[in-house]
Amino acid sequence: MAKKPLRRLEYKEVTYNARRWALLEKFRQKTMQIMEALEKFHLETIVHGSIARGDVTEKSDIDVFIPYQPSSFIVETALEQAGIVVNRRLIVQATPTYAMKAYVEINGKTSVSFPLMKMRKVEREFYKFSGETTLKNLREGLRVPGVDKRLMLIEPTEEGHRESTIIEREDHVAKLLGISVETVLDRVHALLRRDDVGRTGVFIEKELSADETFEMALKRLADQNPAVRRRLTSLS
Repeated sequence: MAKKPLRRLEYKEVTYNARRWALLEKFRQKTMQIMEALEKFHLETIVHGSIARGDVTEKSDIDVFIPYQPSSFIVETALEQAGIVVNRRLIVQATPTYAMKAYVEINGKTSVSFPLMKMRKVEREFYKFSGETTLKNLREGLRVPGVDKRLMLIEPTEEGHRESTIIEREDHVAKLLGISVETVLDRVHALLRRDDVGRTGVFIEKELSADETFEMALKRLADQNPAVRRRLTSLS
């Protein structure tokens, strides 16, 4: 069951036991393997969410993100050279106004993603909102603050983390995470709406065939769909 946003004021300290520290190490080692494979091909990456914050669970996802538009051929070659097997490849667009993204799925819980068109500021800052970190920081064992799907601010501590609601504290959270208040408000609105009306579908989700590149698939979608064409050129 998906985590629900918490609307009540809550502030508590969470202490990790040895098993949870070991789980974090396991997830981070797997993440670093992927990021290092991409680094060898000069692809700079981040990871966001619980892997960056440190509050992992058995159900945590690994989404290694390339925050610019790389050649999909180089991305896939880097993974292949490292012996990382790709399960499937998807193009996803959440709404007509959001950038299309490529997802190279390694398994159901692990993927490498990157934008296929320029992102708006709020889209790029989403990763900082949830907490993002670099390969260098992972190697050094550093954790960063960020917000989870319950709209709880997760702040790492030596013993685990401290968590508190972000609702009615949006200005504070924006300053702490180094992002705009507009991004925080956008995420609060989206997650509270999901809580009220349930998860909604994405605008486009297309699985690529074996002989398609992401660039080819994007061109076909743009040729067929005026909304895709408009978004493709809207920030150029």
